[in-house]
Amino acid sequence: MPRRSRALLVPVFVLLATSLSLAQRNLTAAEAKDHIGEQATVCGKVVSTRYAEGSRGSPTFLNFDQPYPNQVFTMLIWKSDRAKFGEPETKYSEKQICVTGKVSAYNGKPEIVASDPSQVKVQ
Repeated sequence: MPRRSRALLVPVFVLLATSLSLAQRNLTAAEAKDHIGEQATVCGKVVSTRYAEGSRGSPTFLNFDQPYPNQVFTMLIWKSDRAKFGEPETKYSEKQICVTGKVSAYNGKPEIVASDPSQVKVQ
């Protein structure tokens, strides 16, 4: 194979490896705790919700796999982004969903803050 052809294949292999790496980032809610600080897609069933309208920032919590306070993972939506989602505590309740974003931890529990509905896919 000519040297030039090989050089053209390198970017293709890098792109393919990157795509495969991103595809492997689909996690269960239970796996999210092992991926703090990483960009990932976390999937699970929303089993409890709470719109804490009276709390600072008026957060909406969507808890995966186990209800609060034993939730395995939480998707958090701040009031400043809530209107984009409609009523997420109703819209996603009891549904299997995937949320994409940076996995962080709050009080030892993994979470992703969702700021746009495009981060959420209903399965």
